[in-house]
Amino acid sequence: MAATTTLSFQYPYPTLPSHSQFSLSSPSSRFKPYTVASRYNLCISTTTTLSLLAFRSPSSPTFLAKASRNTQPMLPPFNVLITGSTKGIGYALAKEFLKAGDNVLICSRSDERVEAAVRSLRVEFGEQYVWGTKCDVRNAEDVKNLVSFAQEKLKYIDIWINNAGSNAYSYKPLVEASDEDLIEVVTTNTLGLMICCREAIKMMVDQPRGGHIFNIDGAGSDGRPTPRFAAYGATKRSVVHLTKSLQAELKMQDVKNVLVHNLSPGMVTTDLLMSGVNTKQAKFFINVLAEPAEVVAEYLVPNIRSIPANGSKKPTYIRFLTGLKAYSQIFSRLAFGARRNRYILED
Repeated sequence: MAATTTLSFQYPYPTLPSHSQFSLSSPSSRFKPYTVASRYNLCISTTTTLSLLAFRSPSSPTFLAKASRNTQPMLPPFNVLITGSTKGIGYALAKEFLKAGDNVLICSRSDERVEAAVRSLRVEFGEQYVWGTKCDVRNAEDVKNLVSFAQEKLKYIDIWINNAGSNAYSYKPLVEASDEDLIEVVTTNTLGLMICCREAIKMMVDQPRGGHIFNIDGAGSDGRPTPRFAAYGATKRSVVHLTKSLQAELKMQDVKNVLVHNLSPGMVTTDLLMSGVNTKQAKFFINVLAEPAEVVAEYLVPNIRSIPANGSKKPTYIRFLTGLKAYSQIFSRLAFGARRNRYILED
């Protein structure tokens, strides 16, 4: 019979009791999983490192009941919501989903841009497949209104893509950045993403079909430095961390009908990227690695759609520009001069 003992300790975590009693047993030699009172699961390794491997927070019974119930199959056409989707990669993604026969809801901070984009898409794909509304992702009420609008027009959302992002169209050292630019970048890319994820999860957990959330990364997400746009790179690094944390939280809460994924479009020839092409190095890499938004969207959308279509229950990281592809294109440029002056005339 496995030995049982009791451990008392302090752990500085807001959802844990300030002082808790845990009943422990030790059935294995390397890792000793212990069932802990009050729905906390604990694991102690033989190196005496204490780690919370499967901590279950005291979520409301209603939330857990909704999250763990059986979901209906998610069959196409899908209902898709894309933030920051009146231009650039967001708009290109919207067009590809519409080409695939899906219903799409776009949004942006600008009423004028939303109206123009909706009008253009409806001319090409039909009025019954496209909706749009103004939404500033930095504003929680705007995002809540976006959810209400989506539920009114489409009833539910299968795929939510968090594309809205900003570098304040500024490429300069951090010490030269204005307060306004820093606030713009951080509140859009980090706070806005958190608000959107929170509201998307709250909506999707209550849907019979559940849902999939895709967070778009960017330069800096792999931990490499981003000189001249350090704030942007730092926020994109946080995208990956937030996605992993949400995946862990949903697992802890036994949420089976909502999945959070990462989406990596690589370098896309959008206004955001091209506003920084004033150095020799920037021109080189944009010519060698960047692709038009339409090309990237043509690759990403079928891969995104395959996840709900196949009934996948595992988080994924979909990448357009893989490391192998990047190195191959750089080698081709250095060895054969490929892609030189492709978008921008190099010095």
